Amino acid sequence: MTLAQAITLAVLAGVVIALIVDKGRPEVVALLGAAVLLMTGAIKPREVQSAFASPAIIALASLFVISYAMERSGLLDLVARGGVRLGRALGRLGMWIVVLTCGGASAFLNNSPIVILAAPVVSDVARGIGEPPKRYLMPLSYITVLGGCCTLIGTSTNLLVNDMARAAGHPGFGIFEIAPVGLAIAAAGAIYLLLFSNHLGRDAEATEPRPAATLADTANVGRADIFAPERPLHPWRAAFSLATFIAAVGLAAAGVAPIAATAFAGAVVLIATGVIEPDEAYAGLRPDVLLLIAGMVIIGLALEQTGLAETATRALSQLLLPLSPFWALVIFYGATLILTEILSNATVAVLLTPVAMALAETIGVSSTPFIVATMMAGSAAFATPFGYQTNTIVYRMGQYRYLDFVRFGLPLNLLTWLVGSLTIPIWFPF
Repeated sequence: MTLAQAITLAVLAGVVIALIVDKGRPEVVALLGAAVLLMTGAIKPREVQSAFASPAIIALASLFVISYAMERSGLLDLVARGGVRLGRALGRLGMWIVVLTCGGASAFLNNSPIVILAAPVVSDVARGIGEPPKRYLMPLSYITVLGGCCTLIGTSTNLLVNDMARAAGHPGFGIFEIAPVGLAIAAAGAIYLLLFSNHLGRDAEATEPRPAATLADTANVGRADIFAPERPLHPWRAAFSLATFIAAVGLAAAGVAPIAATAFAGAVVLIATGVIEPDEAYAGLRPDVLLLIAGMVIIGLALEQTGLAETATRALSQLLLPLSPFWALVIFYGATLILTEILSNATVAVLLTPVAMALAETIGVSSTPFIVATMMAGSAAFATPFGYQTNTIVYRMGQYRYLDFVRFGLPLNLLTWLVGSLTIPIWFPF
C-alpha cells in the first residue's frame, strides 16, 4: 500500500468516525478531511477544483435557487396548505400519500429536485398533523431513490450504466425494461418504510431532542429566518418559477442538456426576469449541503485517484470467478451496495459496469443480470447520509445523526439486496 493510499484510508475512517460520534458540523468534518488529503498530496488541487465545480454541485445550487423562487412566490405555501388539509383529513394516510406521490414522480424526474421541493412541504404537512418531520424526511429521500430505480430515466446512474454498456457492445435497455425488478424492490422498500418509520421518529427524538421551533426551522430549504409559513401567492411569479422548474427537469429528462445546464439556465432566467432578486437567490442556497457534498466528493475522488477503488474492484473479480452465476450476482450486488455508500453513484457506475460485463463473459453467462444489478445497487444506498445526494439533503434539513441512517437505512439495504438478487435472475436469466 502506498503512502497516499494509507492517508486516504485514514482520512476516510476519521471522517466516518467523527460523523458517527457527532463531533462537529458534518460539512466542516468533510472539508477537514478534504484539506488533509490536499495538504498531504493524496489528491491534487485540480481534483479539488473539479469537486467544487462538479455538475452535481452546480445542479443542486441552481435547483435550490429555483425552489426558493417558488417558495418566495407563495406556491409552496399553497401546496403545503393543501397537503396539511389532506393530512388533517386523512391523518398519517394523507402524509404517506404525499411521500409516495414523490416516489412515483421520481421514476420519471430527477429525484434531487423532487426532494428539494418536497422536503419543506412534507415538513409542513407533518407539523400540521402533529407529527415530527424527522419521521418522514428520511423516508422521502429513500422513496425517491427507490422510485428512480424503476425506469431507465429515473436516475442518472441507470442512464450512465446503460450508455457504458452500449458502448461496450450490449444492446442497451428500453425505458421500462428494468421496471419489473425496480418495482419489486421499490414495493418491498415502501412496505418497510410504512412499517418502521414510527420507530425512526422515536429514535430521532430520543437521541437528539430539540425545541419544536428549531426543528421546524431547520427542515426548510431556504434560510429559516426569512421563511414565512403564510406567504401571499404571487400568481405570475409562481407560474413562471414552476414553468422554469418543469422546463429544466423536462429538458434534462429528454436528453437536450444535462440537469446541471438546464437548472443553471433556469436559475439565471429567474434572476434576470426579476422573479427572484439576486440577494434572495443567495439566501436560497444551502451552503451546508453543498459544502458537505463537495467534501465527500473529494474523498471519493481520492479513493479513485490513489488506486484504492481499482484495487478493490480487481479483488472482487478474483473472488467471484469460482462461484456459480447466482452467488456471483449476489456478492456482486452486495459489493456494489458497499461501494455506493463510500463513492458517488456515478463513480460506482464507471468502475463496476466494465467489471460486470467482464465477469459475465468470464463465467460464460449473459451480462444483462450483472448490468441490472449495477443499476439497482448503484443507486440504492441508504445506510449513510452520503450514499446518495438526496440523503445528504435531508441529513442537514432534518438534523439527523449519522447513526440514524445506519439504524434505519441498513435494514433497507439488506432488504433491497435480497429482493434484487432474487428478482433479477427471474426477469433477466443468466
